[in-house]
Amino acid sequence: MTSFTAACIQLRSGKTISDNADAAESLIRAATKDGAQFVQTPEMSNVLVRSRQELQERISDAEDDLFLKRARALAADLGIYLHLGSLAVLAGNGKIANRAFLIEPDGNILAVYDKIHMFDVDLPNGESWRESATYEPGTQTVIADLPFAKVGMAVCYDIRFPAIFRTQARVGAQVLTAPAAFTRQTGEAHWHVLQRARAIENGAFVISAAQGGTHEDGRETYGHSLIVDPWGSVIAELDHDEPGYVLAEIDTEAVAKARQRIPAIANERGFSCTLREPAGEMPA
Repeated sequence: MTSFTAACIQLRSGKTISDNADAAESLIRAATKDGAQFVQTPEMSNVLVRSRQELQERISDAEDDLFLKRARALAADLGIYLHLGSLAVLAGNGKIANRAFLIEPDGNILAVYDKIHMFDVDLPNGESWRESATYEPGTQTVIADLPFAKVGMAVCYDIRFPAIFRTQARVGAQVLTAPAAFTRQTGEAHWHVLQRARAIENGAFVISAAQGGTHEDGRETYGHSLIVDPWGSVIAELDHDEPGYVLAEIDTEAVAKARQRIPAIANERGFSCTLREPAGEMPA
């Protein structure tokens, strides 16, 4: 089996986990009815709360998370692979994990990934983010071996760090993922080019569900959930920031063809870097 139908679910998650689970379930059921076999939700599907204290009060350990429990039951009910782009769950050390889950059609959890790169930035419009103050970063990249594809797992800001995706591609990943809650400002500037670049340089599909719109905690996210093919073409996009879903047919034979046409992974070589500094002052 080399082909399957993938769906991106676009959400506008708020502060109440049960409400977010209701919204996600409705869209997941609709996408599955349209033929989706692999369904992905965005980063922080279960809750978006900017206040660290309030977030900790609302979430729980993974095994007790309401969103995850409902997602596992839903995957089993629909018989789909369900990729929760990430959930906020307690990490057990005073911090929180930004954790992705890939659930099998029987409801069991096949793979878990903790976001590695923390979004610690000061944006020109005055927005300031310090994810490292709240979240415990992961240390290991993860690939899930599904019947129709090997799927690499990543989250949002990871998309700006190509080494994760190249490492996954080197060991066989045909589908790369970057479910996100991109800010509107960075999304407008970089969302599409980053997704397409990761697809092109690795000859892989990229599937990235997104949060979109103005959220209950005041943040604005970009939306534009999309799927990119191994040649860098956007083959499906939800071209707005409203909740919804988008589907595309994924044929992994296209990965082999792209990597044969441009064998960047096979041609890659190791190298060193030398910094040359002037021996003295430049002549006047």
